[in-house]
Amino acid sequence: MTMATAAPRTAELGPGWTRVLGPEFEKPYFRALKSFLVAERAEHRVYPAGRDIFHAFARTPFDAVRVVILGQDPYHGPGQAHGLCFSVPTGVPPPPSLVNIFAELKRDLGIDRPAHGDLGRWADQGVLLLNATLTVRAEQAASHQGKGWETFTDTAIRALAAERSGLVFLLWGRHAQQKGTLIAPDRHYILTAPHPSPLSAHRGFIGCGHFSATNEILQAQGQPPIDWRI
Repeated sequence: MTMATAAPRTAELGPGWTRVLGPEFEKPYFRALKSFLVAERAEHRVYPAGRDIFHAFARTPFDAVRVVILGQDPYHGPGQAHGLCFSVPTGVPPPPSLVNIFAELKRDLGIDRPAHGDLGRWADQGVLLLNATLTVRAEQAASHQGKGWETFTDTAIRALAAERSGLVFLLWGRHAQQKGTLIAPDRHYILTAPHPSPLSAHRGFIGCGHFSATNEILQAQGQPPIDWRI
């Protein structure tokens, strides 16, 4: 079994997440998912690289999460996916959805478009950048949906919703908004908007004001705001 499909070590999941997600790796659905990934990698290129599959959890510990942004599945172009939803490594041109996120940042908070698309600085401040599906076949969007990842990431969302309070969930698009049923609205803040994709961004994502609204919610709880500059 390759490193990419083996159950991750504690260090790969990050503090707190091993307790929450560690038991999932021994369940039948995850064993089937691992077998699927072995077969996929034998025949196709799969993104992101194995070391980055659990990047979101490693970068933002369970107890450090303050905001959750939910994506659908990783980017499927070469060099784009690195385990943080909507983010690309430095040096990779931002995809259209990320360009629209930057456009809303400019409109909402006056933050100029950055020179790169790596959102890791958000993750380091407690913004969990989580895709519902954590892998994808190259050039085939949604190709790994329905294989088990959703059960895994739903477990993460449920744990956050049950064990934490006052989190801000940014649910952009119908797919993300379906996850809202896992979140108790009396314990958390749920902000919804259309997806930032070019197909829908101008139907309400541009103008949603979620970045300033998130900071207002955090500050009302006595927390520091997110510095959305990267």
